[in-house]
Amino acid sequence: MESYLRRAVVVTLGELGQSDDWRDRADAGHSLAGFPEMPEAVGPLLGLVLDRGDTFVTRRAAEGLLRRKDRAGLTIVASALAVANDNHADWIHTAIVDVFSIFSEDLDEALRLCEEMSDDADDRVARGAGGCIRRHLIWLAR
Repeated sequence: MESYLRRAVVVTLGELGQSDDWRDRADAGHSLAGFPEMPEAVGPLLGLVLDRGDTFVTRRAAEGLLRRKDRAGLTIVASALAVANDNHADWIHTAIVDVFSIFSEDLDEALRLCEEMSDDADDRVARGAGGCIRRHLIWLAR
């Protein structure tokens, strides 16, 4: 797809993520999870993972990002988890369990990525990956 079209989709989904309707925000978070490598998507995704209005939005956005099973998705979730309140952290943990409790290979790869990311230059990413996400994944591995 042309980069200008991808950018247009991200901008439009970012606007949908500002809706007063939690269903629109949840759909925006889930859909934006397909674009975490685009700088224009990072801010809206962080906002949706830490949605103030409804934790279903948190879970949906976090799950979409984690289902990518890559560094781009994990980076945003780690950054959000580093500053999440207990309620948001619980729903992010639920998304982690939903995504990584099925196949041990996925869990092992997520642990490896978190280990790498624990040295990230961005303190929030390093803290979220090295501590928070890693702790949830180790709990899952038991």
